[in-house]
Amino acid sequence: MSMDRSKFLECMAWCGTGVAYAVAGPGIIGRALADPAPRGIAGATFVQISDTHVGFHGEANTDVLATFQQAIDKINALPTRPEFVMHTGDLSHLSKPEQFDTVKQMLGTIKTGAIYAVPGEHDIIDDRGALYFKMFGHGAKPWYSFDAAGVHALALTNVLDIKAGGYLGRDQLEWARADLAKQRTNTPIVVFAHIPLYAVYPQWGWTTDDYLELLSMLRRFDSVTVLNGHIHQVLSKVDGKITFFTADSTAFPQPKPGNAPKPGPMKVPAGQLSQLLGIRTVSLQPVSGMIAVADESLAK
Repeated sequence: MSMDRSKFLECMAWCGTGVAYAVAGPGIIGRALADPAPRGIAGATFVQISDTHVGFHGEANTDVLATFQQAIDKINALPTRPEFVMHTGDLSHLSKPEQFDTVKQMLGTIKTGAIYAVPGEHDIIDDRGALYFKMFGHGAKPWYSFDAAGVHALALTNVLDIKAGGYLGRDQLEWARADLAKQRTNTPIVVFAHIPLYAVYPQWGWTTDDYLELLSMLRRFDSVTVLNGHIHQVLSKVDGKITFFTADSTAFPQPKPGNAPKPGPMKVPAGQLSQLLGIRTVSLQPVSGMIAVADESLAK
C-alpha cells in the first residue's frame, strides 16, 4: 500500500547533513572536519548528503537551493576528493520533473568520481518513483550494491509500500541476503537507506518495520556502518559491530524525537539555520579497515 501525499508531507522530520568517514579498523572513528585527521587515517573517502528537498518553499528555509549549494561548496573544498557521493533521499520535495532536473544539474557540479542516491518518500509521490528511478536509478531493481572507497555498499529502498515506518520487503531482503553471502567477514560493509534502519522513534514512523531481518544478516561482519537520512538531524547508535548514523539535511532541521506533536520543518533563528544543516565525510584506512565518520555543518 502506497502513501498518499498528506502522509508524505508528515514524514519530513529527518534531514541529513554531510559526514566524513575514515576506515582504520573494525568500527568507526568520529571527528569534526575542522579537526586534524587522526594519525594514520589515509586512503579513499566518500561523502553523504541528504534531504535537499529541492522545491520546498517555507519559513524553515526560504532558499533551499542556496544551502544545497553551500553543501556542494563544502564538498568541493575538501582536501581529498571523495571517491563517491551518496545522497540518502528526499532529493526533491514533490517529485516534480523540474525539481529532479535541478538536483541532477547541481549534483553534477560536485568534484567526485561517482554520484549515487537512494529515494526518500518525497521522491516517489504519485508515480511510485518512476521518474526518480529513471533519472537516478542503477539497474532494473530499485536497490543495488557497489564496491568503492574500500567498502562494499548496499543502496536500499525502504520508502515503497510503507504503512507506518519504512519497509524493505521480501524481495529486497532476499536480494540483500544473496549479495552479502558473497562478501568476506572482514569486508567493511556500508548500508545506505533513507528511513532509519533501527527503531529511532516509531511513534513518528522513524524506523523500518522489517529491519531486524536485515540486521541478522549483517552481524557476521567485522565492521558495518548504516547511514540514513529522513529525520534531518544527527543521531547514532551502536549495536554490536553495527553502527548507525542519521544525517543532517541541507534544507531544514526537524524537531528531536518527541519534542513536538509531530515531525516537520522546524523554523529556527536565521543565524542558527546553517549550524543545523551539513554534510558527512567517510574515510577508510587500507591496512586496518577501520571507518572514520565526520560531520560538518554548513556554518562558516
